[in-house]
Amino acid sequence: MTVMIERTAGEAPTTYEEVIRRARAAAPLLREWTPRITEARRLPGEVVDILRSTGVFRMGFPVSAGGPGLNSMEQTEVIEILSQGDASAGWCAMIGMDTPLYAEFLAEEVADRMFPNLDTVTAGLILPVGRADKVPGGYRVTGQWPFGSGITHADWVVAGCRVYENGELVPGPNGLPFLWRIMILPREEVTLLDTWNVIGLAGSGSHDYKLDSVFVPDERSFSFGNPRNPGPMATPETILRNMPGVPLGVARAAIDHVKSLAPGRIDRATGTEWKDSYRVQMAIADAEARLDMIRRAVYHGLNEQWELMNSGAELTPEQRAWPVLARVHSFRVASRVLNDLTDLVATQAVRHSSPLAGWLADVTVMRQHVIAQDEVLQSAGALMLGGQLSNAFSVGLVPGS
Repeated sequence: MTVMIERTAGEAPTTYEEVIRRARAAAPLLREWTPRITEARRLPGEVVDILRSTGVFRMGFPVSAGGPGLNSMEQTEVIEILSQGDASAGWCAMIGMDTPLYAEFLAEEVADRMFPNLDTVTAGLILPVGRADKVPGGYRVTGQWPFGSGITHADWVVAGCRVYENGELVPGPNGLPFLWRIMILPREEVTLLDTWNVIGLAGSGSHDYKLDSVFVPDERSFSFGNPRNPGPMATPETILRNMPGVPLGVARAAIDHVKSLAPGRIDRATGTEWKDSYRVQMAIADAEARLDMIRRAVYHGLNEQWELMNSGAELTPEQRAWPVLARVHSFRVASRVLNDLTDLVATQAVRHSSPLAGWLADVTVMRQHVIAQDEVLQSAGALMLGGQLSNAFSVGLVPGS
């Protein structure tokens, strides 16, 4: 793998157009790898090399740092294209490219030392489920974190913690009950647990991982409440914005696949060719409409919010909430589309040889992610009404920091 990185280093993409071109070329290759990705329950090294060659892991690094400097809309489009090839690869690409986003919360000289290679991959859970005890120069970190997507090929691992000092929980500002801080560790300092045995996104390798009193220097920890530079690439929900690319890409791949089955196919119940079947026509039209509407909502919300943040405007509750609502519903629409198309194709869709079976399992699993849950919708609604939020982070607010 290192050979591949060194060989492509001088050929790294520097523009949105080049990253998109490489992603489109990679998607059919990823589709060919899907059976092996699923069987391995992780991304094989060759697949990681394919992703690295597209520039997906570096696309968030600004032009000033030598990266392509893609905005949130462009990042989402790249993830969408890769996910049309393989859902697990798209998911790991979406997670792994958070490296430049985390770099915005570290001191510049620290980030430069940690990430000299712009194709560096980061994985791990930022939610504060671990414990970080304050000690001279840093923290002693202990805990077990679930859902470390991409951790099997990561260079660095993040671990969200509640901070303790002298055995006592450190309260957060503004009366919050705890201080939330994210630790970043080299992959080799983390113990992986073989826990990822699931029906979908099997190749994401989202294993649990643990730490037992591992020292993390203070400079390799951060709070989402304290970015180095203000701006749209250094806000709490930055790492969430490109997530809809995965369900959108999988739904697109599924619709295209079912449409490709139509030529010459006969509806057994009526003896009608699929292209002339009312039932099939309605199912395809409905799937296309649902996907098109949510896709437009996702990109419109991202673009509007991006322009407002770039202008320095203070977001209203509605302007903060709308991209969140579109993000949640991208997962729900993808699930609906896959279920409807599976019903349309019927028994042929549940065979292992049908990609629909895999995609249905993939969207079922990603639909369980915390960002796709009712509490996020509730938080968006509460934000607009001035009520109590269940998940403040999901709407761009930082609790406990």
